[in-house]
Amino acid sequence: MESFIKYSNQSQGRDRIFRATQYACALAKYLLRNDPARKALLVKLQSLESNMSSGRKLFRLGNTVNSIDAAKRTLYLSDPVLRLCLTVANVSRALYFICDNVLWAKNIGLIQGIDKDRWSLNSSRYYFVSLLMNLTRDAYVMAQLMVQKSRERQFQQKANQHLNDSPDVACVIIPQLDAFLFLFIESLRSHPAVALDTLKNACDLFIPLDKLGIYQTNAGVVGLCGLVSSLIGILSVLKPNLKIKP
Repeated sequence: MESFIKYSNQSQGRDRIFRATQYACALAKYLLRNDPARKALLVKLQSLESNMSSGRKLFRLGNTVNSIDAAKRTLYLSDPVLRLCLTVANVSRALYFICDNVLWAKNIGLIQGIDKDRWSLNSSRYYFVSLLMNLTRDAYVMAQLMVQKSRERQFQQKANQHLNDSPDVACVIIPQLDAFLFLFIESLRSHPAVALDTLKNACDLFIPLDKLGIYQTNAGVVGLCGLVSSLIGILSVLKPNLKIKP
């Protein structure tokens, strides 16, 4: 089991590069859609996007096992909120990968007689639940960090100085709100991994929201959000200290 998980994890970096390319193509297609002189380029971008999507599905074949193993580990977290959020997120992600694998097998003709639209819809639902749980975890962790930060004597002195140095802002913004925003920003600065993970999950959320029809945007917004999320994912692989734990 451990050797299989280690082998599967080696494809994460390649998957993120493929994902960034896929959504970059989607964004470029949207920006060039009304340019008649770019029709040949649009065809190439569409082909490249499709190839990247197919390659990513192949890389993700072992991710179901990884997600199940992650869910087993999060069951033993001491914090009940983190235990609930991360376990539900990992189980939902495993179900998402199962649907994704079935769709891949359908596309290459390995299996027949399944409702592709239904499986695709279920895939988006599981992905949405996983992201929602991850965002809940991010909000919970951020709240804990803000409480810890507010108790630091050094921060209290810095906050008082900020309020004293910004009397004009205090007249426009409620002092309590200004203090809250200052605490929020300082907490993010001290813990960039939490800030990046929140931004990544928030960007990813637009993808299932659009597919499920909950909040429909356009291909440009989806492409931009997917690209930003992918670049953050690449950064977290290159710099493990920027990946949130647990």
